[in-house]
This record gives sequence, C-alpha cells and structure tokens, in this order.
Amino acid sequence: MKVFIVHAHPEPKSFNGALLDIAVKTFEEKGHEVRVSDLYQMNYNPVSDRKNFTTVKDGEYYKQQIEELHATECGGFAKDVESEMQNLEWCDLLIFQFPLWWFGLPAILKGWVDRTLAMGRTYSRKILYDTGRFKGKRAFCSITTGGPAATYSTGGSHGDLHSILRPINHGIFEFVGFEALESHVVFGPAHLTDEQRKGELDRYREKILSFS
Repeated sequence: MKVFIVHAHPEPKSFNGALLDIAVKTFEEKGHEVRVSDLYQMNYNPVSDRKNFTTVKDGEYYKQQIEELHATECGGFAKDVESEMQNLEWCDLLIFQFPLWWFGLPAILKGWVDRTLAMGRTYSRKILYDTGRFKGKRAFCSITTGGPAATYSTGGSHGDLHSILRPINHGIFEFVGFEALESHVVFGPAHLTDEQRKGELDRYREKILSFS
C-alpha cells in the first residue's frame, strides 16, 4: 500500500509529531511505502494565486479555476503544486495529520487543499463524489483537540465532532472521490499524563496495523 501523510503542525516535538512518527514507523514496518509532506518543515506557501502556475490563460483577469483548467491541459502547474498532486495521485491512502484549530484545518493545510485540488486535474463538474478522480482510494483525518471529548459531543459546548469534520470528510475527501474513513481523534493530549499519551499512541498504532 502507498500511504501519503500531509502533516500540519509547527512543532516537531508535539503530540501531532508523535502521531506522525508512529504512523510512518508502523506502516513501514508492515512493508508499506510512505511519503510525508511536512508542511511547516517544507516552509510550504499556502497562498493560492498566480504562483500556482507556470502558464497564463488570461493575464488581464485572474480566475483560479480557469487557470487550473489551462494548466491541466498544458502541464503548467508550479513545481511545488505539481509535486503534491503527484503524491496524491500516487497514494492508496491519504492521511491529514493536524490539530483542530478554530473548528477546522490549520491555515497552512487549508492552503494546501486550495492549491493541490485543482479543477481539471483532480475534479471537474462531471467527475466528483461517486465518480471522483480518486475513487477506490481511502482517506482519513488524524487529529488532536484542545478540549476533552465531552465538549465535542452532541450536547457539548463545541457540538458534535462529526459535524465539525464534515466539511473535510465530505467537502474535501469525498468530493474528489476518496472514501472517507472514520477519523482518529485524540482529545486534549496536553492535559493527559505521559502514560495516557503512550496509550493513545498505542491506540493509533493498532488502527494502523488494521490496514492492509
């Protein structure tokens, strides 16, 4: 299996970093191929604009989807965008590793989505959801939260976590054809003991071992 992990946390020693490390180690021990885009370590530029392209369709007025369609036809994506697209096309399993910030993706990861999921190359009006470009591939989020599990329940102060993650699972993964698997969530790792954090890493390892 080919696994592509997009990692979005600025601190390598964070619990997100530990989750990334255990994922890479476990997948590789099972004989799977792993690629990682560590966005902060890459100094990834999340701003989506003309720098996405080496080609120009309309130099007078910028419309991103028009430029994406043109770049798809002409092979005109910038090197950093093209590299991430190729990773996406290569993988069988996609993992977003990130802390939940303001009920969504960190800006650097949202920018990765904006730049990488280009019209024409990864989807079109007729190629999405059940007929999506990445049909047959799987994806899931591995996330950490700041608050405890009770606050992310239906009656909790933050609301149901499944609803919070729907824009990612449905609006990103499923939109381009991935099967969105159940997210892996570690609630409030900063408030856990060392023993509890080790237990959470073991739990993630068991999840990874279930993949074939």
